[in-house]
Amino acid sequence: MRRAAQKLWKSESGSVAPIVAISLFALIGAAGIGFDYARMASLDTELQDAADQAALAAATQLDGKSDSITRATAAAKNLFANNTRFANDGTTRGVVISGFTFYLGYDQSADAYGTVTTDPKLASVVKVTTAGREAFFALTPIVGAIRSGTLTGSATAGIGQAICKVPPVMICNPAESATNTDPLADFTAPAGTGLKLVTGNASAPGNFGWLESNLGNGASALSEALGYDSPPGTCSPIQNVTTKTGMNASVLSALNTRFDVFANGNSTCPSQDGGTCSPSANTRKDLACKMSGGNCSDNWAESPKPYRPTSVAALPSNGSGDPDMMGYPRDMCHAVPAGTTGECGIVGNGTWDRDAYFRVNYGYSTAKPWTSGTGLSSTVTRYQVYQWELSHQTAVNGSHGIGVPQTLTQNYTGFGIPAIAGRPGLTPGGANLDRRRISVAVLNCNALSVSGKTSNIPVAKWLDVFLVEPSYSRTGGSGSNKVAYTDQKEVYVEVIGATGSGVDGTTNSQVVQRAVPYLIR
Repeated sequence: MRRAAQKLWKSESGSVAPIVAISLFALIGAAGIGFDYARMASLDTELQDAADQAALAAATQLDGKSDSITRATAAAKNLFANNTRFANDGTTRGVVISGFTFYLGYDQSADAYGTVTTDPKLASVVKVTTAGREAFFALTPIVGAIRSGTLTGSATAGIGQAICKVPPVMICNPAESATNTDPLADFTAPAGTGLKLVTGNASAPGNFGWLESNLGNGASALSEALGYDSPPGTCSPIQNVTTKTGMNASVLSALNTRFDVFANGNSTCPSQDGGTCSPSANTRKDLACKMSGGNCSDNWAESPKPYRPTSVAALPSNGSGDPDMMGYPRDMCHAVPAGTTGECGIVGNGTWDRDAYFRVNYGYSTAKPWTSGTGLSSTVTRYQVYQWELSHQTAVNGSHGIGVPQTLTQNYTGFGIPAIAGRPGLTPGGANLDRRRISVAVLNCNALSVSGKTSNIPVAKWLDVFLVEPSYSRTGGSGSNKVAYTDQKEVYVEVIGATGSGVDGTTNSQVVQRAVPYLIR
């Protein structure tokens, strides 16, 4: 008996049990702390995910319309469902959005918010905050006495919009008054309205200038953007654009390549780095080519008898005052010299001498009206005539059309299609953009105090316009009676309409607009 007691006393079996028993309290405590921390971290993630989704939902509605903030708020609250499974503070399981702040923009390089705004037309960035929630610790040794504290989620999102495949061009709103303070004041003009725009320091209504697009500095880079078939540089933002300094009118020669007019007889692009500057397939214009050896030598000039009206009226219907050739003319109130009675300002009225155009180029007359011969409306726009001529190049009223050269006096010839072999024109459609249709940003330069380089400014609208004529200095009369009809710094265009998404009036996507919400922080 004594021997058995001694053996039991010396036995080490089960010696770890007390240690385990003592350690169990610490192990359970550590597991509880880990569980409760995981609950707190998961709650924080839930709230942040909810804020992210709400901010993205709100940003999709920031389209510059008058109800965008109302729709953004509703979208954040209603267009997603996000419940928290880790809060145990006794309130509802649903995540509540507690705050919205809208901004004009966000400078990501400086990591700084722009100005707070309540204007739905200007809001482009939204910050969303969730209501606070708590996680009470359930398994931590002091049960229920420790809590996570109030946790919230916060996210900032914006809408990224871009317009692509267009040269970086802007105009100051031609209809803006000197006292306008609305940066988004609209410009409306019917399709077919002529606009006489002037290049220079783009700060006055009707001035024509450029936008920054990361394409490089200097006139050469800008010429590439205006002349190349595929403009280099990045897409231009729909909103928050930056105007570009250096409004050098000499770069307009790059736009002229779209008419088959190349500066100084240079048949290549303005810059020699491999880009292509194709003319349009329809180069109808009022400039004629001085022929050399039966070939066009890129020597473009006014025709021997150009269109030079002296009053705001149609030319005589008997043709006695007709020119020897006509491009698409300006509105009658823009076609006369400065100071002529009835001359209009920047914005025309869409009334141009259609009768003279079809008499000169197609042989129609009062006795044989062009409306019945062509099927075109009596109020047809120049852009519509341009499109019609693309499909009627040589088979109208006795084989008239842009494909038939017009032989003039003094060895000049008028061309309606590219004049030099090896320099084909681009026909709109498929992969080809319309070389005589461009999209321009309309800015309220007075309200925005635009002067030289001005950054992060809103665009009132994007407008599609038709390039009517090459930029060229046209004169009339002689001697002391010589007058200026056009200036080389002028860009004359016709309104087509507000820029759409992936449309150009035919089959090809003239522009690409993208609107993508993105998280900022």
